[in-house]
Order: sequence, then C-alpha cells, then structure tokens
Amino acid sequence: MTVTLSDVASRAGVSPATVSRVLNGNYPVAEGTRERVLRAVDELDYVLNGPASSLAAATSDLVGVLVNDIADPFFGIIASAVQSQIGGPGGRAGGERLAVVCGTGGAPERELTYLTLLQRQRAAAVVLTGGAVEDPGHRAAVAAKLRKLGAAGTRVILLGRPPLPDAGPGVTALTFDNRAGARELTAHLLALGHRRIGCVAGPPERTTTRHRLEGHRAALAEAGIEDLAGATAHGAYDRASGYRAVGELLDRVPDLTAIVAANDTVALGACAALRERGLRVPEDVSVTGFDDLPFSADALPALTTVRLPLQGTGARAGRIATGRDAPPAGGEELVAGELVVRGSTGPVK
Repeated sequence: MTVTLSDVASRAGVSPATVSRVLNGNYPVAEGTRERVLRAVDELDYVLNGPASSLAAATSDLVGVLVNDIADPFFGIIASAVQSQIGGPGGRAGGERLAVVCGTGGAPERELTYLTLLQRQRAAAVVLTGGAVEDPGHRAAVAAKLRKLGAAGTRVILLGRPPLPDAGPGVTALTFDNRAGARELTAHLLALGHRRIGCVAGPPERTTTRHRLEGHRAALAEAGIEDLAGATAHGAYDRASGYRAVGELLDRVPDLTAIVAANDTVALGACAALRERGLRVPEDVSVTGFDDLPFSADALPALTTVRLPLQGTGARAGRIATGRDAPPAGGEELVAGELVVRGSTGPVK
C-alpha cells in the first residue's frame, strides 16, 4: 500500500502542511517537530508521489560528509581532503559535485537525521567519518539507512570506522588500524622501562575508544604486565577531558610514570594537568597522543604519537565517492598508522 503525506503527518502527530514544509525546506519548523517528521518519513519509507517519484533512483551532484565536529582538526582535515577530490579543478570530469559537511556533534540521532535528509536529496555519495556508536539499536538503524541509500544508487564510504556487514554489499570501509597503533605506542613505553601506565581513553561507547584500549591492553598482556586498577579514565576527545582525567588518575594512582592519551588534543590537556602538579614531561611522566595532528610537532615537548594518513585517506574516500577510484577488494581497507617518537616520552626514572 502506498504511503501518503497524510500517513506521515499522522505518525508524526503534525499537520500535512508541516510535513510538506519539513520536506521542502521552505519554511522554518521547530527542531523537535522536524526530527519527528523525519523519523516518521524513515519509519514509513515515504517517498514523494508524482513526478518526483520517477527520480527516486537517480542521484544528484551532492556528496554528504558526516563529521562529529568540523572544528576538530581530525575531522576538518578529512572533510577538506574529501572535498578536494569532488569539485573544482581536482573534481570529476564533466562537472562539479557539491560537498555538504554535516556536523553531528557526536549525537547518534543527528547522524540518522542527516542520513535521512541525504537519502531524500538522492545524494551521489555519503562519507561517514569517525568511530561508530556501539549501541545495537543505533547500529541496526544506521545499517537500514545505508541499505536504502545503496539501493538508490548512492555510494557509501565509512571512513575511520569498522565495516558494517548488514549495511549491504555496496558499502566501502576505510578503517584505521587503531588497535595496532595503540599496541605500538604502549610497546614503545614498555621498552623505555615504564610499567605503571595510565590511560586517558575516549568515550566508552565509541568503536575507536574500544579498539585503542584493546591495543593498549594487548601490549601490556604481551609483556606480562597487568593493567593497573583505576588507571583508566574516559572522556570526550578534547583538551578539557584530558586535563580532568589526569587529575582523576593521579588521585587514584599517584605513582604513574606514563600516560597514553586518547588522541593528541587529549594529550595536550594531560600535559597541562601534569605541569600544574609540578610534574615534568617526560622527565617525571611520559605522555603519548594519537593521530599526529598538525600541532603535535610544535607542542612543548613535541608529542610522541601515531600518525594516521588523514589527508590521504580522506582524498581516497573522495575519489571512491565520485567513482574515480575502485573500492578495495572485499569492501574494506585497513589503513595502518605510523609510530612517531618525539620529546614527550623518555626512559622511566
């Protein structure tokens, strides 16, 4: 049975006129109302009737890039690299594509909303960046969205997150090898003689956090060392979280000699907290980051970190999005990082 605009209105608890305004984007609608309408559209799998329905399987020149926070250099570098490959002189032959960067703020519901909007715009491609949320319900909802996008001819690239097998055969995953990178960082600290190592991890619900923690703990286990009780703290991937977490860790385990931070930004906060306690980096406590963001080499001391090829991987995602690069065999490519040793780590005292 054909789903009508009235069916969507009834499911969302609004008028048909409100549904029309949301879908056409030609009149301001309260954010909560807009979310309800889009959720109803998705649940009922509503498509426009009339002439527009004949375009349902076509694709536009739009490429959507979903990021947690465009102000975060990690996501900014990736988004810029994707955009460099899809429009203008470096873009596809025969015309340009429009990159639309969608900032989710890390909110799962916003990720789903943007996927719905991009489906309705018949996006040529969608690039989802950053770690995925490890919630079964959200995972299933994202997989369902990606299946619909793929069925309509949209290319889907997961960049920096694991494959999603139930999302359909047309999804490409360019996955950073976070486990191996974290294992190498911790092995580096162990080789310097550190045994009391704290970890400032990212949000516990994110795949990136889990994989980096698994790599850290694998290195400890390989060296026959137990993970210290109370020596792991979780927080956002920002400087403030690194600062707060180090205070918590030192209150619980005051004799830490090294700290593995979730990323370079978190590592900066960790170094600031150590300095405020009168501890020197690396003479008293060594600190590592992750990602090798542009400021890492200029920090004082410069950060030991794992360099991820953000620019190159983002550019590859852009080329796959426009069909200029073939997807990797099997739909997945594991992207390795590189250990970069700088001044923030040194031998244990």
